[in-house]
Amino acid sequence: MESTKKILVVEDDPGLQKQMKWSFDDFEVFVAGDRKEALKIIAKEHPSVATVDLGLPPDPEGSTEGLATVEDILAAAPNTKVIVVSGNDERSNAVQAVASGAYDFYQKPIDSELLNQIVTRAHHVFELEEENRRLTMEHIDVSMEGMIANSPQMQTVCQRVEKVAPSDATVLLLGDSGTGKEVCARALHGKNPSISGRFVAINCAAIPENLLESELFGYEKGAFTGATKTTPGKIEYAEGGTLFLDEMGELPMSLQAKLLRFLQERVVERIGGREEIAVNVRVICATHQDLEDKIEKKEFREDLYYRINEIPINIPPLKDRDGDVLLLARSFFDQINLEQGKKLKGFTKDALTALDAHKWPGNVRELKNRIKRAVIMADGKHITAVDLELTPAEDSNEVNSFDLREVRVAVERQVITKALNHTNGKVSPAAELLGVSRPTLYDLIQKLGINV
Repeated sequence: MESTKKILVVEDDPGLQKQMKWSFDDFEVFVAGDRKEALKIIAKEHPSVATVDLGLPPDPEGSTEGLATVEDILAAAPNTKVIVVSGNDERSNAVQAVASGAYDFYQKPIDSELLNQIVTRAHHVFELEEENRRLTMEHIDVSMEGMIANSPQMQTVCQRVEKVAPSDATVLLLGDSGTGKEVCARALHGKNPSISGRFVAINCAAIPENLLESELFGYEKGAFTGATKTTPGKIEYAEGGTLFLDEMGELPMSLQAKLLRFLQERVVERIGGREEIAVNVRVICATHQDLEDKIEKKEFREDLYYRINEIPINIPPLKDRDGDVLLLARSFFDQINLEQGKKLKGFTKDALTALDAHKWPGNVRELKNRIKRAVIMADGKHITAVDLELTPAEDSNEVNSFDLREVRVAVERQVITKALNHTNGKVSPAAELLGVSRPTLYDLIQKLGINV
């Protein structure tokens, strides 16, 4: 952001406009005579402080327009310090404005020196709050190995992983196929300082039912035909580390009781064995199925569900992650372009639009496969929508809220994130796309908590 100290004076009296303009030597002063002009200046310049006269046209004798102006300024720039400048008859309204979010009020007649002190103090508070927000953002670490995400939805997931990782709680990862459940499981393993063992993953749907028990629990020599030696199972193999049970919903009913006992007692008994073996292991489960529905159908044990569901983490589908598609696409492109020994330059504009519009039923896995196929098959220097085998779809623009402020914030975040992804995180070109100044975009990025 620019270092110039800016103040907006909202006053319809030309004489007071001049007096107040010369009262603030240390500030770049912008003057507005009505609400519309004031909001234009707020959007373009984003001053740290604004003084607002309550008697504005078309209600110069009242306070309704002034109060409305205060509310609109705070809605557009909630961090701006608004100082209400009022007459004796407007004191109660000035107090009401402060109660609604204004920083302070000053009672006429104007004393330039005193008003300057109030404004300077307000600007100092603004700077302190901005610095605090900047430092807070710097110390928020939502990065995880293998996790490429910047959307608010995935930041929430990452923050939940950060909180849960140091514990020994059993975690259930829920989400569609291809959303990155194993990546989250590996992050839970890697961010637990007390874990020294290995990460062991087993896909319950990929192993035949008659082999799954021996794969999990192991077997003693001679337990069955072909058991020529004693073999520990994957649970034992994960001693001191993490056991990741993927596609938990496919676990056969015959094994669910045995797994439940292990989760409760933390001991295993090999097939053909008589000895209980204690195992210290962190358990993480994952599924794309509705386990509660399977419980109703008697296909999944309710007691096992509550044992593995100590802490659930829902991973949203790619189509619901604002801005992550282009972020992932660029990352996969860089990786695959290097691996395949290609020298492609990037994506065309129509390719970026097509990537953004596609619904991604196969989630991150589908995205990576399409990027790999496009990199290998591309004829030109850039990947096009045709290379991706995608065509842009019409945006639905569906709104699920009637709260205008909530909708405005959501739309602003989505549009700004898209613009930043289109410009590969470069703020100046993104500001040009959005039709705002660079300082304004920096402020919006900070206000909305967008990580660049």
